[in-house]
Amino acid sequence: MARTETRAPDSSRRARETQRRLVRSSGSARAHIALTVALGLGATALIIAQATLLAMVIAGVFMDGQSLGDVSGLLIWLALIAVARGLVSLGFESSGRFGAARVMSELRRRLAERLLLVNPGTTRHDHSGELVAQAVDGVEALEAYFARYLPQVVLAATVPIAILAWVFPYDWKAGLILAITAPLIPLFMVLIGLLTEGRTRRRWSLLSRLSSHFLDLVAGLQTLRAYGRAESQADSIAAVGERYRRETMGALRIGFLSALVLELLAMIGVAMVATAVGIQLASGSLQLEAGLVVLLLAPELYMPLRQLGNQFHASADGMAAAESIFEVLDQPARVEVPARPVAVPSPGEAGLEIEGLEMLFPGRGKVLDGLNLSLSPGETVGLVGPSGGGKSTLVSLILRLASPGAGKISCGGVDLGSVDPREWRRQIVWVPQRPTLFAGSLAWNLSLFDPDAGDDALALAIGKAGLTGLVDGLPEGMDTLIGDGGRRLSVGQSQRVALARAFLSRAPMVLLDEPTAHLDSDSEETVSRAIGLLTADRTALVVSHRRRAIAGADRVLELREGRLTPFEPQPAGAAT
Repeated sequence: MARTETRAPDSSRRARETQRRLVRSSGSARAHIALTVALGLGATALIIAQATLLAMVIAGVFMDGQSLGDVSGLLIWLALIAVARGLVSLGFESSGRFGAARVMSELRRRLAERLLLVNPGTTRHDHSGELVAQAVDGVEALEAYFARYLPQVVLAATVPIAILAWVFPYDWKAGLILAITAPLIPLFMVLIGLLTEGRTRRRWSLLSRLSSHFLDLVAGLQTLRAYGRAESQADSIAAVGERYRRETMGALRIGFLSALVLELLAMIGVAMVATAVGIQLASGSLQLEAGLVVLLLAPELYMPLRQLGNQFHASADGMAAAESIFEVLDQPARVEVPARPVAVPSPGEAGLEIEGLEMLFPGRGKVLDGLNLSLSPGETVGLVGPSGGGKSTLVSLILRLASPGAGKISCGGVDLGSVDPREWRRQIVWVPQRPTLFAGSLAWNLSLFDPDAGDDALALAIGKAGLTGLVDGLPEGMDTLIGDGGRRLSVGQSQRVALARAFLSRAPMVLLDEPTAHLDSDSEETVSRAIGLLTADRTALVVSHRRRAIAGADRVLELREGRLTPFEPQPAGAAT
């Protein structure tokens, strides 16, 4: 019991802090809230004016015997106010939706910038499915919070107070009933909110797990089918899906019950006001016009409070998702982005200098230990070493996908820590061990580094990378769809696509990380020839276990126990 009592206040504090951060972290959110407040105040004034004028018209016609001509001026004002209420309601809703769209766009930009620029290695350590759920479904769930819940908070805070202030001079007894019963609705909302908060957070966690599991399952479906394990995964997906269904139905059950309670409170409040007004009208202590004003405004007082309860449940998913998004944004930066970056030097003109580089990973110790390396302009250096020895780590540090624990990497005397990582990466073309093929045409995938590449440039790159046979064999040639949902390419074909991309890039430096791994001898020979052409006039670092890929290197170094030494080839027949 004590654990539950301590957890609820902690969850409430987290929710309040998340709400403050959502508003504080977005300039567009603040502007949207300011406009929403102004429109909410305008809507409140129109509600009171409409009820008052309508009461005057009814009382004038039925009590004072006025004709329609006598009240025509009031009717015109009523018509104008009705039109104005419609326009204000439209502006109120549009403001919420436009504000939500801007906030969602800004949040997605920050999330993408965090994952791609500041923490580019996050997806390797976290479940990619959860990140996808946060970036897509999570941000989308915030629309209900910004477009409906926040505007409704404004109405719930302004309309009841204004109506109470207007009603009391007409009938203080009815005003007292409204003042006592109206706070009961927010009170029950708070209690219901405490009940649904934990369930909503669990439901969002289950959705993230389901998304992650399903995405990983689809990515590894070929491997699962090869080992006959594809069918067994259906049970786990069904189990997680059933848990998500139960949590969703539980949240909906609470939402419907809470709506019933709020409606019941509002109905009782209106009935009590109507009873009090009726008794006073029968006794003659209250005029018809005053009674009508009170009766017409009583439902309007409860309406924004009831709607706030409904919108609270609609925004609960967004708040749970926002907590997960802020957890990603709060992760320590892997790459420091300088506030005032200096001009980016060219590694093709100044080369690269690595001095005293150290990198420590928890549980593995020092992967790099005082590493020194010099790459001259136009030089090709081969790098070999045992698996897990730090070769890929060195490549990621040169790419500025991570920051070293100690030491520095400089180009032309400029420390790379003082340059913009995005500008530095434009100086490098990187061919990873497993290149990514995006869902799109082969031509689009090839022109990734040079979107303006013409047909002649594409044909030249295809020829150098040894892709001519593949392109000729495709049903739609360069327009054939590859990647997810398209034609699947073999590992060797994917490597050649990556090399063709690199040929189209004008970057003066090339980094190749195991470009011939997992290839057969024929594919390895083709890729190795392409590597020779690619590195012929650029500064290059080629990481490989195989000799053929580094055969054309100016020198070959071995990375072992965190340090570089000249590579001494083993006798023929021995493992490299």
